[in-house]
Amino acid sequence: MVPSPIKAIFFDAVGTLFDVKGSVGAVYAQHAKKYGIADSEEMVISLNHAFKEVIKEMPAPIFSVERPEKLKQCERLWWFDVVHAVFYRVGMFEEFDEFFEEVFEAFGQATHWQLFPETVEVLTQLKEQGFELGLISNFDSRFFQVVRALEIDQFFDSVTISSLAGAAKPASKIFSYALDQHMLVPDEALHVGDHRIEDFEGARQAGLHAVIIDRFGTGLSDHQTLPSLVPLLQLPLLHSSFS
Repeated sequence: MVPSPIKAIFFDAVGTLFDVKGSVGAVYAQHAKKYGIADSEEMVISLNHAFKEVIKEMPAPIFSVERPEKLKQCERLWWFDVVHAVFYRVGMFEEFDEFFEEVFEAFGQATHWQLFPETVEVLTQLKEQGFELGLISNFDSRFFQVVRALEIDQFFDSVTISSLAGAAKPASKIFSYALDQHMLVPDEALHVGDHRIEDFEGARQAGLHAVIIDRFGTGLSDHQTLPSLVPLLQLPLLHSSFS
């Protein structure tokens, strides 16, 4: 028997371990209702569509600052531009600044996030099997409080976010940043995510092993695609094999 070559498993977060309750558009509409925005199905659809388009157009959240307070300020301004652009497309309103502060803080809590049903059990078993676990996310520093609020922080030996790493997925730099925290080479790590380019192709280009989670059957079926986190526990790559 030879041991698995994998020493660490890195996870994307949003869409892989947890997701927004409902949708981003639904959360925006909920918080904007008191400012006169209709909390309707049509508005939620419009907000979700605008959000997806704006995120595609925005530069990656990478900032050339090191001081924590400056970093948080840059992150907040980046998100202000995102949310402002979303409502510019669907209809701006007075007191937008107050609304933004409210919704920005809300997304830093557990209220609008939910774990996928199998997340805790899978992380528990992988940890018990001796794997080092890490997170790699194109999120901002609110990520730390979200992970704590969802009570999964204890599973992870490292957390890598784009605004601290100075790079965003799919850039190889963010994967190298994560690997350095474990003192591993790329071939000793597996990355698990739900985005074909950012997670799968990015990790593979950085030299890591990779699998993709396709929860909704979007046609990504191949031997490196899993319908949920559960099959990860039986992935041959993670288990000893006969030489």
